[in-house]
Amino acid sequence: MIKIGILNLQGAVSEHVDITLKAIKNMGKTNEIVAEVVRYAGEVAECNGIIISGGESTVIGKLIKEREIDKVIIDKNIPVFGTCAGMVLLSKRTDYDQDIMGIMDIEVKRNSFGRQRDSFESEINIFEHTYPGVFIRAPSVSNILNESNDVVNEGINDKVEILSKLDSNIIAVKQGNNIAMSFHPELTDDTRLHEYYLNQIINLNR
Repeated sequence: MIKIGILNLQGAVSEHVDITLKAIKNMGKTNEIVAEVVRYAGEVAECNGIIISGGESTVIGKLIKEREIDKVIIDKNIPVFGTCAGMVLLSKRTDYDQDIMGIMDIEVKRNSFGRQRDSFESEINIFEHTYPGVFIRAPSVSNILNESNDVVNEGINDKVEILSKLDSNIIAVKQGNNIAMSFHPELTDDTRLHEYYLNQIINLNR
């Protein structure tokens, strides 16, 4: 049985649980995949994939470090799907002094689209399809980095794939088996992005 852990430290956790379960059902994989909330390193170690939701990235990052969850994810190379705050936490650098995991070669600008009152919805293009994008205090990728953490032009670091942009802002990226998105797919009824991640985990465990 494939186990997907939804990290329950702070943020939009229940929404991610609901849409992940819905995605599993839509895929007809209820006998193959289970999704559960996880809070500690030992629970994370038992997972084949981890979802990090939106929320207060400073709070989530601090708890990840304190509980050494980042060490488990990195040591076991567990694929992460990070949305909003999850994008910040996956980055190697951000515009605020906080605990991050440093897994993806990206620099992230927090609150790239403004504060809470500036939240908005916009149709975006991803995986050659349109998708409802929900942006709440959303970050964006300000720079692609190389292995030395130097800024490089798009396309120079071929490990980082840009999945989507909104105007000139990079809002979704993939590196290896890790995916970071600045918006909130868990706040829609559309399961396609979660299904993409789950199919990736299935393929890795065949």
